[in-house]
Amino acid sequence: MYKAVIFDLDGTLLDSVDDIVYTLNQTLEQFSVAPVSREQTVSYIGNGASELVRLAIGLKNEGRLAEILACYKKAYAASDSSRTKVFEGEMQALLKMQAAGVKLAVLTNKPHAVAVKSIKQFFGGLNFDCVQGQQEGMPLKPAPQGLLKIIEDMGVSKRECLFVGDGEADVAVAQNAGVDCASVLWGYRTREQLEKIGAKIFVSSFGELLKIIL
Repeated sequence: MYKAVIFDLDGTLLDSVDDIVYTLNQTLEQFSVAPVSREQTVSYIGNGASELVRLAIGLKNEGRLAEILACYKKAYAASDSSRTKVFEGEMQALLKMQAAGVKLAVLTNKPHAVAVKSIKQFFGGLNFDCVQGQQEGMPLKPAPQGLLKIIEDMGVSKRECLFVGDGEADVAVAQNAGVDCASVLWGYRTREQLEKIGAKIFVSSFGELLKIIL
């Protein structure tokens, strides 16, 4: 049994891509930049808002990245997240983890304030020991500093922790921090994409994940 589980957010705990697509395209329209498709956006998610916007605007608009990024962040922070939802079987599994005494945390490359807001909005009945999003002075995943800080703050050892995510940065951050990683297959990457960067443990449902943890 693991004593602590640290989750990625987008594609792992929340299916948020439709809100991201909507807000991103609303922002791009303001700057007369061509919209992006849902499929394109899915491929861009995982490495923070700056990389998302950089890929969406293309090379010819890179000079306007800071301006467009600031606009996107402001719009996304103000979003009501009406297009975002949790995954099937998720709440039941998380409640069972919590009831078993497993500590829960979140490490995401999403801006910190938005991450905290999302956790409160969708998981108000759960007690997350730590929520860590993108903040000044803390490098994004796959750098291990954020994950190692969460582990230290929760007072557990690395071998007692499981990192759970859907993307390449999630596999890499777990590898870099020296903790076990479970890659979920309900998110925004395929098994083949994750295997290429060394993913070993895969789960297809929150029920499967629960069995691994408990």
